Amino acid sequence: MNEIMPILLDESRLIQETGIEAQVASVIKSPLKALGYSLVRIRLFNLNGLLRLQIMAERADGTMGIEDCKIISRTVSPLLDMEDSIDCKYHLEVSSPGIDRPLVRKSDFANWQGHIVKVKTKAMINNRKKFHGYITNVDNEGFNIKIDRIAYCETMVRIPFINLAEARLILTDKLIRDTLRSKTRSCKNTRLLKMTQKQKYMKEKP
Repeated sequence: MNEIMPILLDESRLIQETGIEAQVASVIKSPLKALGYSLVRIRLFNLNGLLRLQIMAERADGTMGIEDCKIISRTVSPLLDMEDSIDCKYHLEVSSPGIDRPLVRKSDFANWQGHIVKVKTKAMINNRKKFHGYITNVDNEGFNIKIDRIAYCETMVRIPFINLAEARLILTDKLIRDTLRSKTRSCKNTRLLKMTQKQKYMKEKP
């Protein structure tokens, strides 16, 4: 497996939010960085009739425990109150990226090279926008996907980073093993067992 390199907190994300999600990102990104966290993704969505604001983040070493989620919750809550970007009741959910994580930076693709990813592009490549296969040949401009589904009659597709809309690792036994090894090397404690737990609380808006 690849040696997982620490995240550079200044590294820009390839996928940026829009609308209200972008407003939230602009408010919390710098405070998170000051605390040593890197913003992964923000999502605002409706689940069972309740509005949820999900903030996904991680430490530079890739770890993220329940206490980290609590710290972020306490930090961003008053900032979001002041900004008042969301004018209704919602759940604030802070979480780690999890094992089958979204890939949002160039370093994410380099770190997880050799693993299976599901990708959606902005523009058509070979008459389609969705791809599924192994990450290979990562460089500063993009990466290759070694197609694992022969029905498409393709073996390799080049994905420029500029054309990337979404990317997420696919959960496999190999991914679990490699994640366990990387977390054991970087942090010999119980954080790995908590990496998919989420700190949640209801935030009432007048």
